[in-house]
Amino acid sequence: MDRVEPSITRSIHIAADPLTVWSLLSDLPRMGRFSPENVGGHWVDADGPAVGARFRGTNRNGKKQWHTRVKIVHCRPGLRFTFDVRSPFGVRVSRWEYVVTATATGCELTENWYRVGSVFVRRFLGPKVTGRADRPGFNTFSIEYTLAALKAEAEIQWARRKTSAA
Repeated sequence: MDRVEPSITRSIHIAADPLTVWSLLSDLPRMGRFSPENVGGHWVDADGPAVGARFRGTNRNGKKQWHTRVKIVHCRPGLRFTFDVRSPFGVRVSRWEYVVTATATGCELTENWYRVGSVFVRRFLGPKVTGRADRPGFNTFSIEYTLAALKAEAEIQWARRKTSAA
């Protein structure tokens, strides 16, 4: 799976340190504050992000609500956070990856979405459950929205830290 190119990838520069950004994006229970579809969830067998940790996510589109099973597959604080998503029945749906790269003025955050579901999931199950016929189109919007929201919060937190340290 690691050698497969992402279906969608977007990046944004953030004027904050990599650990601040990583701590926000890896806080899956609170990720809903940055997403137009995810509303959060809870850790199933862990207290936070770690390779192998499982998470139950909750998503919403209007009146439609569905749950996902998430397993963390890469977890390197300040660098990379990757998780696989399955339906409640165990069907593979997608992989999400965040890569944080330090820069001279903060960091670059890249969000990747890998579409790994079967044709049945893509054409029938996904649209029926989520109400979204164009998943790639929506996810392009969703990634851009999420990156902008993460940027705004990270830069606020970073500015507060710098001010309180001065």
